[in-house]
Amino acid sequence: MRWPLCRPRTVRARIVALALAPALALTVLWSFAMVSVTGELRALIRLQGVYEDYGTPVDTAVGQIQIERRLSAAYLGGPRTTAPAAALLAQQRRTDRAVSAMRRAMASGDRDRLTARQRRALDAMVTATGKLETLRRDVLARRIVWDRAVTEYSALVEPGFAVQSALTALQAGQLAREAQILVELVRVREFVSREDALVAGARAAGTLTPAQYALLTATIEDRRVFERTYAPDLPADSRALYEKFRDGAPHRALEHAEDALLAAGADGADEAVGADTWRSVADRAVHSYMRMCSRAAEYSAARGRAFAYRELTRAAVVGAIGLAAAALSLWLAVRGARRVSRRLENLRDAADLLSTRQLPDVMRRLSAGERVDAVAEAPPLTAGEAGDDEIGQVGRSFNTARLAAVEAAVHQATLRQGLSAVLLNIARRNQALVHRQLKLVDTLERRTDDPDVLSELFRIDHLTTRMRRHAESLIILSGAAPGRRWRGPVPVADVVASAVSEIEAYARVVVPPMPGDGIAADAVADVVHLLAELLENATLFSPPHTEVTLRTAHEDGRLVLRVDDRGLGLDAGQREEAARTLRDPDAFDPTRHDRLGLYVVGRLAARHGIEVSLGESPYGGTTATVLIPAGVLAAVEPAPTRPAPAPPSPRRPVRTPVPVTPGTAALPTRTRQASLAPELHADPPPADDTPLGAADPEEMRALFAAFQRGLSDGRNGIPADVNADEGTDTDDVR
Repeated sequence: MRWPLCRPRTVRARIVALALAPALALTVLWSFAMVSVTGELRALIRLQGVYEDYGTPVDTAVGQIQIERRLSAAYLGGPRTTAPAAALLAQQRRTDRAVSAMRRAMASGDRDRLTARQRRALDAMVTATGKLETLRRDVLARRIVWDRAVTEYSALVEPGFAVQSALTALQAGQLAREAQILVELVRVREFVSREDALVAGARAAGTLTPAQYALLTATIEDRRVFERTYAPDLPADSRALYEKFRDGAPHRALEHAEDALLAAGADGADEAVGADTWRSVADRAVHSYMRMCSRAAEYSAARGRAFAYRELTRAAVVGAIGLAAAALSLWLAVRGARRVSRRLENLRDAADLLSTRQLPDVMRRLSAGERVDAVAEAPPLTAGEAGDDEIGQVGRSFNTARLAAVEAAVHQATLRQGLSAVLLNIARRNQALVHRQLKLVDTLERRTDDPDVLSELFRIDHLTTRMRRHAESLIILSGAAPGRRWRGPVPVADVVASAVSEIEAYARVVVPPMPGDGIAADAVADVVHLLAELLENATLFSPPHTEVTLRTAHEDGRLVLRVDDRGLGLDAGQREEAARTLRDPDAFDPTRHDRLGLYVVGRLAARHGIEVSLGESPYGGTTATVLIPAGVLAAVEPAPTRPAPAPPSPRRPVRTPVPVTPGTAALPTRTRQASLAPELHADPPPADDTPLGAADPEEMRALFAAFQRGLSDGRNGIPADVNADEGTDTDDVR
């Protein structure tokens, strides 16, 4: 499912959203229904106020127009006298005031309360009254006959009934029927008023044409038909009012006068009813009809308000129930979502506990060699969390997965420990074999006199030394310590010389004069190995024709050794990754075989508190800085002096040794006694004038033997005459 707006990020939010959608839909439908129902009911309650604001001014204007219609018929039907004209003009002024009041009410009232049909009906009434002035001019100028004037005035009155019908059309059912009957009763009153106007015109004219008499009789018949048709349908209270009016004198007098008019015919209609009698009958009938219609309208309005209040109460109850149902459904959804979310959170917390605490703790304990019970380390979820539903099934599956994960971790750790033990065993065996090989090569070097053989033996000796370092690296990565030990501190110069002798491109390393500090006996082998790894990296990652320079300094009581190469260097990302390897060497990753040396350096440095960092070299490559703390440094005891060498044989030419100068590599020069400590150098024999000739085998043997002893002294970090315990307990293991 794709969410149209923002996507919920939690299960609880998703469940609430799923339940909220139908709840919102129900609420919208409920609101629409409430607005629709209560809108009509509220309009029905406001009906009386609306009719008073708009219907009453219209009724008043219609009543004045009806009176003006009668006076206009009398004026047009009679002779040109002053009295009818004065009465007509006075009535026109009264009509104008009523019409102006009606227009002001329509203009200033709140038309937003009205429907579109009501506004159209009111506008039609205003438009009809706008034709009043034209009709009056025709009447005063006698350009129309009196019966035509009655018809024209009746057309102006007709929109008033549409206004009454529109204003009372908000009611429904029986109420609507009652409202329509009331409108028709008002029309009956209009028929009586029209009869009055026709009779007034006929009496003023003194005669009736057949058309005028037909109009009069039609009006009488319309009144009687409307009354007989709609009066029986009036409500009980309104019908009682009508029956009282029907049985009263005004209604009987009206019926008697109408019968007389119908019986007299066109020629005698003007004399059928006396003028004073008709005036009294018509006025009493019109006022009786008006009072009856007003009372009936009040009764109908009261029933409408009572109906509206009942329906509003019912709608409020139904709406409250619907709203409560929507709120209940939403509450149940939120409650269910909270419960489901809580159970899922427990599963999440259990997974986090497994990944962040249990498994790392198990791995740490396994690395420490402890025995771990997988069942005890991965307890199952409680019965309440692992129910019978889908979440409970997920919980049980998680229990199985957690137990399998811990068992797999235990199994993998056991395998790694076994593999490490195998590799360590192999490394120990290789180390023992390498030590034996070194002793064998040393013995062969001492026994041979052939310069070519000595040269090859020296190469084998150098390769064997490197093989020993690689075997020790494997031991270090396996978590053990190499077997080489020293009895006393060794000078830094000898430690550096031994480190240089353990790399392949030793000739490229420039060793400056070293300070007189010494390295503690328990750290000599590790410092030699650490420096050898850094020097080999420097020679491997720089061009073969460049030099690798060593620099020394003291900072805050610590000895600083810097190894500078002239390679391409490392970018920021590579340097950060290498620094991370040096800081956390225990996170050994066998797949990163290209950084085995850094892992070895990191473990050796962590063992003795040595700080190793990588930076940018002043030559454009990389500088490895080694900070040896004061706890690793130690004072060096003065080395015993060697006895003076025997005088040279007369057969051997005397060779002057090449002095060691700062910036010149000690081992790469292959100079006799160059790798020994300064205090161990033998005094050079006195120079003679014997020219140098070709060296005989005896001389070559002595030369290479001296070099081999110096190389061995530098490699082992002690003078040749000092007894050093170098080797392992497995040197003699076959």
